[in-house]
Amino acid sequence: MGRRERSALSRFRQGGHAWWETAISDIQPGRIVIRGERIEHLVESMSYAGVVGLMVGNLRLSNPQARLLEAALIAGVDHGARAPSIAAARMAATCGVPLNCAVATGINLLGDDHGGAGEQCMELLYEAAARSAVDATSLASVATTLIAERLRSDEKIPGFGHQLHKDEDPRRSPMLRLIDGAIAAGEIKGSFARAGLALEVALAQAKGRTLGLNVDGVTAIVYCELGLPPAAAKGLFCLSRGVGIVAHALEEMQSGARIKGPCPPGDDLVKYVGPAETT
Repeated sequence: MGRRERSALSRFRQGGHAWWETAISDIQPGRIVIRGERIEHLVESMSYAGVVGLMVGNLRLSNPQARLLEAALIAGVDHGARAPSIAAARMAATCGVPLNCAVATGINLLGDDHGGAGEQCMELLYEAAARSAVDATSLASVATTLIAERLRSDEKIPGFGHQLHKDEDPRRSPMLRLIDGAIAAGEIKGSFARAGLALEVALAQAKGRTLGLNVDGVTAIVYCELGLPPAAAKGLFCLSRGVGIVAHALEEMQSGARIKGPCPPGDDLVKYVGPAETT
């Protein structure tokens, strides 16, 4: 059985703990410190991606590492109005709600099915790296075994293939080039990049067709290489896709359209399948 968590109140009453404890920020009158760094220093010298790494992962990223994280965040900013999170935000915007409410509507659609593949791929990459570290066989063999296990249990292979970009996700190649450059410069070790590519080959061999790394796969590689935990992935995707959600919601608000539902009235996309009307 797992460890039983104490209630916040009983933990506080037992003593030794403040009501809220955080290692992230210390805010006092005239003073803001983020993980030991004065906000003045961060504003003047650190990139947004560097601050994301510092706050989310307690990472002191080098400039090239921060650029790699920034690229991962850029890669997922938008995927068009058909993406559920963006469509929902745009629909909410036509209902007269403030921009922040429309954005929250879109963000709240991000979960395991829409926005969760990055976290799932990180777990797969960490498992592949862990197995290869203790297994005398090659990484290729580990990847083949992992893919076979997933396919036998009818599990999806997160981070590979794309329903729209059949040939190649356009974000794959530029991200891999940046990852290769960071490896060559000694900024990251490359173990998760190698694991991702080995899984890509093993999946293609198992399926008899190419299902390349997609945006979730290449960004998962970056997050693993930087040492971020899988649990951070959905939050990072919210930061990434949130930019697109804000842009789309704002555009829809400015269009003047009102009360736009998911599909036009009278369209055959909506079909009643309930019982016949009683007379």
